[in-house]
Amino acid sequence: QLQLVESGGGLVQPGGFLRLSCAASGFSLDYYAIGWFRQAPGKEREGVSCISRSGSSTDYADSVKGRFTISRDNAKNTVYLQMNSLKPEDTAVYYCAVRRLLFGRCGLSSSQFERWGQGTLVTVSE
Repeated sequence: QLQLVESGGGLVQPGGFLRLSCAASGFSLDYYAIGWFRQAPGKEREGVSCISRSGSSTDYADSVKGRFTISRDNAKNTVYLQMNSLKPEDTAVYYCAVRRLLFGRCGLSSSQFERWGQGTLVTVSE
């Protein structure tokens, strides 16, 4: 079965940190750019970050620049999202997805991505 599985979410206090993982099973992430997206209650899904197939190019939403870092480990077939200095407004379900893109910047348009995982909940609260 071809799927992505997110993990690492949880409850954290403002200013804290979490590391999310996105693991692929049944296929290799080597051929894809990977994106992280989030959806807060009552809001539309928004792009958070993405990383190119080679790992040499990354994109971030303005709201997370300087606080979040995306990385990939192709040997483990996994992509990570390190989230530091978390804020209550980061509370959301976080999803990862893949984009068929050999070269170039991956972008944060969700319509370009596929094979969405089930999501992992991040709650930032006192």
